Amino acid sequence: MPQVLRPKSSSARLRRRVIKALLLVVLLVGAIALYGAWRVLWKPNVTPSPFGPAYLYIRTGASFDDVMQSIERQDLLLEPETFFWLAQQRDYPQHVRPGRYLLNFEESNSDLVSKLLAGQQDTVDFTLDAFKYKPQLARQIARQLETDSGSLRQLLQDNTFLQQRYQLDTTTILTLFLPGAYKLVWNTSARQFLDSAAAMHRRFWTPLRRQRADSLGLSPTQVHVLASIVQRETAKPEDKPLIAGVYLNRLRTGMRLQADPTLLWAIGNFGVKRVLNKDKLVDSPYNTYKNKGLPPGPITSANRQSLDAVLKPTAHKYFFFCARPDHSGFSDFAETFAIHKQNARKYQHMLDSLKIKR
Repeated sequence: MPQVLRPKSSSARLRRRVIKALLLVVLLVGAIALYGAWRVLWKPNVTPSPFGPAYLYIRTGASFDDVMQSIERQDLLLEPETFFWLAQQRDYPQHVRPGRYLLNFEESNSDLVSKLLAGQQDTVDFTLDAFKYKPQLARQIARQLETDSGSLRQLLQDNTFLQQRYQLDTTTILTLFLPGAYKLVWNTSARQFLDSAAAMHRRFWTPLRRQRADSLGLSPTQVHVLASIVQRETAKPEDKPLIAGVYLNRLRTGMRLQADPTLLWAIGNFGVKRVLNKDKLVDSPYNTYKNKGLPPGPITSANRQSLDAVLKPTAHKYFFFCARPDHSGFSDFAETFAIHKQNARKYQHMLDSLKIKR
């Protein structure tokens, strides 16, 4: 007999529909869960900026609330709430570490939390410019690092600390600092900055440079002091070894240095274009018109070029030099005072023509 096909029951069709619906719900829930995990963990979350890289600065002693306020105030993250949730799950609020953190635009919350937990902060590359006074140094550093300018000024005035740690005093401490490129972490403390400067100072003073200083009869500190004068005298690299040679000739023969930059330091006015005879009467250990030898400390932080000019001076018989009147920045050198007077008169005539009296 032929087989008779019976219609499927409605209950079987219902079960299949329910199973399909449940599968769709499971797939949908799974998709939502995967999207949620991707959004919280792996989705790039740093706000793009046309102005360059983004940085998160976390000050020493900051709390997690401080970190979140900084993120929200600077609009650093696209979705701060997802970062907030993940940071809490990974116990970051109890392990906040200070520093300057570079935020790459492709970084996810997981990347950021891992970076912050590990303290993988970005270093700060900056140039230390030459400075004449200790407060100038403190302000310059505080503009680029978290270093407290007040703490740095206090250490620079602590004679006992400076002598014990660096074998320098409040007068000679400027010889510790070499203008130029530095690479430090942003949350460097005042003491750490001084230690970093001392390490760079030690690297500069190689055995060869110390040997050259010894051959000149100068200590490293004295080389810094003389180099600071050379640096204030000229910006021309070609003239620096010549001017260093002039001052070394004077030191060897017992002649006073008679360096105008030390006189300007003594009267507290580096803006003077013309030194007057009354200026030479000022009572100061930095008045090298009255006192023989080097002044007690540097008059600016000497750079490597000026230091090497002193360590490798040009050998000559010059005892005098004067700025040329052609505004070139170079100097005319002389062996005798008579020739020097002629050179100086030309320069003074130029100042007179410009009506520069001071």
